[in-house]
Amino acid sequence: MHSEMSILSLVLNASAVVQIVMLGLLLASLIAWTMIIQKWKLLKKAKDEANLFERRFWSGADLVDLYKALSQRKDAQGMASIFEAGFREYAKLHKQPGMDGDAVLEGSQRAMRVTLNREVDRVESGLAFLATVGSTSPYVGLFGTVWGIMNAFIALGQVEQATMAMVAPGIAEALIATAMGLFAAIPAVIAYNRFSYGVERLEARYDGFMEEFSNLLNRQVRT
Repeated sequence: MHSEMSILSLVLNASAVVQIVMLGLLLASLIAWTMIIQKWKLLKKAKDEANLFERRFWSGADLVDLYKALSQRKDAQGMASIFEAGFREYAKLHKQPGMDGDAVLEGSQRAMRVTLNREVDRVESGLAFLATVGSTSPYVGLFGTVWGIMNAFIALGQVEQATMAMVAPGIAEALIATAMGLFAAIPAVIAYNRFSYGVERLEARYDGFMEEFSNLLNRQVRT
């Protein structure tokens, strides 16, 4: 308890610049943790929805019935959204007289590619902020540390007899800024790496499904 109160007093008695740095790092850490929780939930939901749709798609269900069911929901996301966009374009082009089979497939693939890119953008939104927090927070904390130590030595030079007790609080409060910088950066870096890997795997699944669905449509066009 005494240690906690001492740290609190050091923060409260720090210079204005160091306090601003600490406040900025604290806000960045809080926002980063909020985004980490939201992103974890979003990716988990996207994976669960992809698993559910794949089981339904490969269970032998009629594609027309599946498309109608998704169209009525109006909230299809992820793999279901890619299927809906591709099948909608396929059905529209296939009904047009004189349309070449390759043109029908290319139109369907373009529609799925656009939707895939949109879905990837949706799940990876916010990762840039985590990367920024992870890469800049240590330097911001270091700036607060340098500023605090500089003030401590300036104050030390204004007295005739210097003691460790006089310079220790200034150095301690400066080092707290570095600790807060690391506290904000380390979770952000870990989360960014983990979520980036998760987005890449999810994108690979979407792309693989798009290719498999394109092959299925190709066989239907040829027959």
